[in-house]
Amino acid sequence: MAKKSKKEDIAISVKNVTKEFTVYEDKSYFLKEKIGHLGRNKKRKHVVLKNVSCDIKRGQSVALIGVNGSGKSTLLKLLNKIIYPEQGTIEINGKVSSMIELGAGFNTDFTGRENIYFNASMYGLGKKDIDPIIDKIIEFSELGDFIETPVRTYSSGMYMRLAFSIAVNVQAEILLIDEILAVGDAHFQAKCLNKMKELKAEGKTMVFVSHNVNQVKSFCDRALWIKDGEIIMDDETEKVLDEYIKVQG
Repeated sequence: MAKKSKKEDIAISVKNVTKEFTVYEDKSYFLKEKIGHLGRNKKRKHVVLKNVSCDIKRGQSVALIGVNGSGKSTLLKLLNKIIYPEQGTIEINGKVSSMIELGAGFNTDFTGRENIYFNASMYGLGKKDIDPIIDKIIEFSELGDFIETPVRTYSSGMYMRLAFSIAVNVQAEILLIDEILAVGDAHFQAKCLNKMKELKAEGKTMVFVSHNVNQVKSFCDRALWIKDGEIIMDDETEKVLDEYIKVQG
């Protein structure tokens, strides 16, 4: 099992976190709301994460593995404060760059260049912070002259290239990554993975959700296996994957 660490070595601390969502079983709920029959809708609480706790050390690359619906992406969104827990606490020690919903802050009427400044502001960066690195961002994206055209004209692959290029160049200490390396052509996927390995070598802390076993093996030091909203195994990546593959086949 993962060893305990001193508090100053911890980048992410999750303590007794529970997250639930309301599920409406009556599909006509919204229509009934309009006509005043609120009492007839059926709803239930679906607990996605159950009393989850873990500490992630600075510089670790940690994979979250599990079947679809196990709670992996929910945990990642909690870490990024996209959503919040019903119970428990999450402490983040360091600047976070999110690769969960890439380009979520883009204005599609702005050019790619304008969106670099616009999106970077979500990371707390101003123009003076972006000016020295904007050429690096544009070069990594490989968008060429398209950087001067509105983002609404971009393909999904171009959109992802720009968003990823911003996310990996904002000098964050903690990166949260959700399946984004599965998007785009093979060339850019390889380029992204190499960039992630470079950031890992620089000592960045990473939390990584992926169904690609080979990527997880080559990239992550540690893995948390989440099943039905609970961490059932937390150990070195190879050990966790071996057990996971035995069960899942």
